[in-house]
Amino acid sequence: MLRRPFVLFLIVVGALAAILTVNSWRHGSRQRQFASPARLEVDVDAAAARLAGAVRLRTVSYEAPSAESRAALLQLHAYLEASFPRLHARLRRETVNALSLLYTWPGSDPAAAPILLMAHQDVVPVASGSEGAWHAQPFGGEIRDGYVWGRGTWDDKGNLMAILEAVELLAASGYQPRQTVYLAFGHDEENGGEAGARAIAELLRSRGVHLALVVDEGLLIGEGMIAGLDAPAAMIGVAEKGAVTLKLTATAAPGHSSMPGRRSAIGALASALARLEHAPMPATLGGTAGEMLDSLAPEMHGLNRLLLSNRWLFGRLIASRLAQSPATNAFLRTTTAETIVRGGNKENVLPGSAEAWVNFRLLPGDSVAAVVAHTRHAIGDDGIDVEVSPGAVEASPVAPTAGRGYALIERTVRELHPDTVVAPGLMIGATDSRHMAAIADGVYRFSPIHATSRDLARFHGTDERISLADYSGLIRYYERLLRNVEATQSP
Repeated sequence: MLRRPFVLFLIVVGALAAILTVNSWRHGSRQRQFASPARLEVDVDAAAARLAGAVRLRTVSYEAPSAESRAALLQLHAYLEASFPRLHARLRRETVNALSLLYTWPGSDPAAAPILLMAHQDVVPVASGSEGAWHAQPFGGEIRDGYVWGRGTWDDKGNLMAILEAVELLAASGYQPRQTVYLAFGHDEENGGEAGARAIAELLRSRGVHLALVVDEGLLIGEGMIAGLDAPAAMIGVAEKGAVTLKLTATAAPGHSSMPGRRSAIGALASALARLEHAPMPATLGGTAGEMLDSLAPEMHGLNRLLLSNRWLFGRLIASRLAQSPATNAFLRTTTAETIVRGGNKENVLPGSAEAWVNFRLLPGDSVAAVVAHTRHAIGDDGIDVEVSPGAVEASPVAPTAGRGYALIERTVRELHPDTVVAPGLMIGATDSRHMAAIADGVYRFSPIHATSRDLARFHGTDERISLADYSGLIRYYERLLRNVEATQSP
């Protein structure tokens, strides 16, 4: 005969299993259904040729201003004007700080809140010595094997040219937007956007413009990147992480290496860095990460669905598993990266100081001040000076997922890609769109380009390319997005 404690144990286990199972299935899909629109006809060969022409213009952002890049940007401006005549006949074009572009397409209803589509003209350099590893010339603008190859095809001339292609098609059809549409193309995004996007934002603010929606480059349609999810995942970036670099300095008495003291600058700094690296800032499954998991969980199968549907019980396990991968760990916490160490200049001389720079990427909800406090506490050594380096940026505000902006992008993606799962996500890198946060109701970062984990190395890396299918899809996305704006606006 079973003893009473064992019976109670079985009852508890059975009840818990029932609760977990019910929780796994009672949360239905969050994916909304929409009728597929008529397919927009795109002359993809002609559009790809225009993108290839833009890629050949070396609009590279270097650390210091370059006369060559400035000339290439001016060539790009002329190229755009020649390539999109109907757009330039309908929209007003302004230059901001000589090199950034702002287009205005006045709407038919002055009371309708305007929107802004963004991209940037500049690209990063090709890493010195890596040119031979490319399967096409980095600035050749080659079209072959179903791809347009070259620096900027993904980041970010693909988006820029697709926006212009979509507006050109709409203008040719006689379409008139109800709301004013702005197009902003900064020239220095890869260097922070201070002279480009920030200046455009200040110009719009000075004119009293407040935007209902901003859409910029961002997260992608990931294929096979999430365990337990068979469908492609379209992740809409509702926020982006901030960044701060702290300079740590340790000091000690300098002298000859034959008579070292008990404390050396290098030793003290090394100990501080070790303690900091082993004390990461806490992970959270709330906020944007929680919303993302809530959207993905009902679409999953197997153990992952069970775990994600019951975060109240398995939260620590989930966080631990996600933290094992650098990519998913970055979604959960403010990350710590020790990037530069300097100390000493001769093997038999004890240096009087040693320095290190530590880069943190801030999760929304954390702050520069919180990172400084965490660092000092983790180091636990008052002899280590902690200084905030110039250029610190707080995390962006989190755009609402319940608002019209998110609903607009979700609808457009689901209309054009009904097989995808749409979920909010967090941008780990920075975009020009952060400069617009103060004049917008919501800023969203998304590019409907299909990518596998192997493709991610192409960003700022070797063999950057975009498929003709994805590029024609980009054009259809922006065209449909503009048509759908009115359907999601309040009367």
